[in-house]
Order: sequence, then structure tokens, then C-alpha cells
Amino acid sequence: MAGITGQATTFGVPNYVGELFSTSPQDTPFLSAIGGLTGGEQTTSTLFQWQGYDLRDADATRQRVEGGNAPAAEARVRFNVTNVVEIHQETLEVSYTKMAATGQYASTGSAHPGAVGISGSNPVTDELDWQTQQHLVQIARDIEKSFITGTFANPATNATPRKTNGILNAITTNVIANGTAAALTEKMVLDLLQKVWENGGIQVSDTATLMCNAAQKRALTTIFVTNKNFQETSRNVGGVAVQSIETDFGRLNIMLNRYMPADQLAVVSLEQCAPVFLNVPGKGFLFTEPLAKNGAAERFQIYGEVGLKYGNEKAHGKITGLTT
Repeated sequence: MAGITGQATTFGVPNYVGELFSTSPQDTPFLSAIGGLTGGEQTTSTLFQWQGYDLRDADATRQRVEGGNAPAAEARVRFNVTNVVEIHQETLEVSYTKMAATGQYASTGSAHPGAVGISGSNPVTDELDWQTQQHLVQIARDIEKSFITGTFANPATNATPRKTNGILNAITTNVIANGTAAALTEKMVLDLLQKVWENGGIQVSDTATLMCNAAQKRALTTIFVTNKNFQETSRNVGGVAVQSIETDFGRLNIMLNRYMPADQLAVVSLEQCAPVFLNVPGKGFLFTEPLAKNGAAERFQIYGEVGLKYGNEKAHGKITGLTT
């Protein structure tokens, strides 16, 4: 038996013996690299913002004459960018019997008469704690996906949920869009890197990152490693091990991310990104608390509010419409 059940009971969540393995991936490289669930920034509002400004183009004809009048006044105008924190909330319920019966094992499924006496022990001795940990892992994966593919929503009422704007949806300036699906090429990648570099992105080599799913990772390896006889290296960014390649615009990290759309590739300046948390007074972010009793079980909720700060969207870029 596998999958998801409601209340954890001895019937729905049986015990077994032996080492315990997860059959689901748990990696969240983007979230981990920009601060994880314990780093990042704080907000005191569901809507948070940051600011930006630009400078005029450099001008080789700005020289002034001796004794001349003061030139016309100029002032730079600032602009704001907003995003929201979204709510992640889960409920966990474990029956008293399930919490106590740690020595009760399900059938091995074998017809052998000696299978009942198979040796081993149950590695889960605290069902409530183990289930809580799995919820936290699942929430981290949900946040990872939101931070990448989320679409901004800040509704006027609580009839619909707030949704944080993900990095891909935030990118509007540096975009190479293939109307018809096309294979990733060196020219595409370099054209995108040039766009991002010219707009002020990928200036910090340690955090300049190409983020993609499996198909585009294989294409990048062929283009920048195999075809160029380049020895691929690795380094650590925010606790996440990433590979790096050499390009005309410096050495870039490659972040393999299973939540990236398979037909897209993103260039991300990670130093501009951070999770933003709305801390509940006296509780913090992503806390567990008991819910009202409803029978012979312990019932808890896990709750947290978080959004993505992505800085200057011109510091990032994306290619869409790639073949997979």
C-alpha cells in the first residue's frame, strides 16, 4: 500500500521492518540556493515591494563650456515592484492507536510460512514526528514550484488564494520565444546571455546560473562541454552543488531543476533573489500547532506564508518553445 490517506491509522498507515527509502524526489535547488526555509527576508504585510532605478545612457558629448550657465536640472525617477506572500497550510491527524502501536507490523506479502517471523525493526518510532517531516518536505517542493512557475494573484477578497509571482512569469524583457518548437542551440544561449548581460544581469559570476530541466541540461552539456572539449567543473552555491561551464559571458552555473518547464531555459542572477516570509507573532514562519480535538487522535496544522523577491527582472532571462 502506498500513497496518501486522511487520518493516519494502523489500517491506512501500516508499519514494516527494514530501512526506509523515499520514492519521491525531495530536491529544491532554487529555493535552497536563495536562502531556503530558514534564510531570506521578512515582511509585515501580505504585499511587499522593492524599488529600482535607471541611469541615462553614457554620453560622449556631455562636456560643458567654460563660464557657461548651469545645465537644465535632471532627476532620476524610481519605480517599484511588488509581489505577495502565499499561504501554505496542511493538516496532519494521527490516531492514538497508530501513535502507540509501533510494534505492530503488516504482512510481508509472502506466502512462505516463515515470513511472519522476518527479522528487523520499525524505523518510524514517532509517527507524528515522521509525518510532520514529510509535510515540511512537501511544502518545500510546493514553494519551489511556485517560485519558478507561479503566476501573480492578489485578490480583493479571501475567496481565492494569493499567489506569488514566479521567476519565469516575472521575466518580460530578456525573452527569446520560439513560435515553433526548436532545439536549443549555442546561438540561442549566447544571444540570451548577451541580452541579460547588456541589461546588467549575470555580473556576479558565483551566482550567475542557467536553470533548466533534464532535456535542456543534456543539450547544454553537448553544446558547451562535449563539443568544446571543456572539462565541466562544479561548485557550491548557497549549499547547493551545481556544475559550471565556460561561456563568452563568464563561467555560469547549471542548476538542474525538475520543476522547470521542460521546454524552457532560464538565466537567473541568484544574488537578486530571496524568499520573503510573513512571520506570525509568537509563532514565526512555517510553524506547527494543535487543532481542536475531534475524537481519539492528535490533530495539527502546519502553516506559513512566503513569497519570492526576484530583484530586477532585467537581470534574468528565458528561452521558451524548446524541443524536449
